[in-house]
Amino acid sequence: MEGRKSISTAGFVCRLGAVAIASLVVLPDQLARADEGGISFWIPGFFGSLAAVPSREAGWQLTTIYYHTSVSAGAEVARARQITLGRIPANLTATVDANVKANVNLGIVAGTYVFATPVLGGQASATMLGIYGSNSTSLAGSITGALTTPGGTFPFSRFDTIDSSITAFGDLIPQFALRWNAGVHNYMAYITGDIPVGAYQSTRLANLGLGHWAIDAGGGYTYFNPQTGHEFSAVLGFTYNFINPATQYQSGVDMHLDWGASQFLTKQWQVGLVGYLYQEIGCDSGSGNRVGCFQSRVAGIGPQVGYIFPVGDMQGYLNLKGYGEFANENRPAGWNVWLTFNLQPTAATPAAPSRPRFTK
Repeated sequence: MEGRKSISTAGFVCRLGAVAIASLVVLPDQLARADEGGISFWIPGFFGSLAAVPSREAGWQLTTIYYHTSVSAGAEVARARQITLGRIPANLTATVDANVKANVNLGIVAGTYVFATPVLGGQASATMLGIYGSNSTSLAGSITGALTTPGGTFPFSRFDTIDSSITAFGDLIPQFALRWNAGVHNYMAYITGDIPVGAYQSTRLANLGLGHWAIDAGGGYTYFNPQTGHEFSAVLGFTYNFINPATQYQSGVDMHLDWGASQFLTKQWQVGLVGYLYQEIGCDSGSGNRVGCFQSRVAGIGPQVGYIFPVGDMQGYLNLKGYGEFANENRPAGWNVWLTFNLQPTAATPAAPSRPRFTK
């Protein structure tokens, strides 16, 4: 490319590495998501730049992530949470004027194994992700309405103030992915899910577990030109939620689109934008559902910067990205920040592509 230094793929076409752990999907009951009480399995923004690019080397990789989110929601989410907590009985016809706020700090560790033997012509990887962190959530506001009893209907009024905090382990999230490369075009398919073993109580406002099983699958595409450093990625997925046995509530099917666009300025430095769109496309159901369809939506966008560097005979990748959320419905919104560090084997052949295996 005339007038511009050509960028070699050696040492940086790493796909931010912890393996597309699409699994980070289960952030806590932090009211940052959707569905039951405004909470979903998928964490929007989990995938990002270089999501579909295969890893250069087989073997083990390790990714650690610090995740912070600060969100708030109004009356609809507050009412749904109070129903789940059992604070609005079925015989109360209520109007809620309240809000919910949450601050969550999580440490996430993901171990990934990249297989040397192709599967369906693509590169296979398996990941297990674990979560440990803190969740502080508060709810404040008034409830007014009419309480129906065998003796008649009576006016009802109450002001609630609830503060709830927890520091504990979250759910476990396994993931399996396949990736294919065809020149500057890269493709991915993945399947992941939630194993509900984290700290969860349906009567507690703040949790670090989802409370039910979930399965999520989808596919992605990455355009990456190592000569110019241009890159664009998009990953589309869908979540099926199983019923929550503690509440008899089943969240509807969720759709999520994560994307990232970046430019490698040098072999080490990457800058760009990231974004997401989250939309619940199915209605909530179950005998414990008293809020109706309750479809959720949120969008987000923000900047990212990445840096690749040697760590002994390994390759390290550090990525920082942040999102501001908007267009939310039946779901809290605010902002979130991801700081990701990935460690993986250095490519054996210097002239061959090697990329961080995580899309953060």
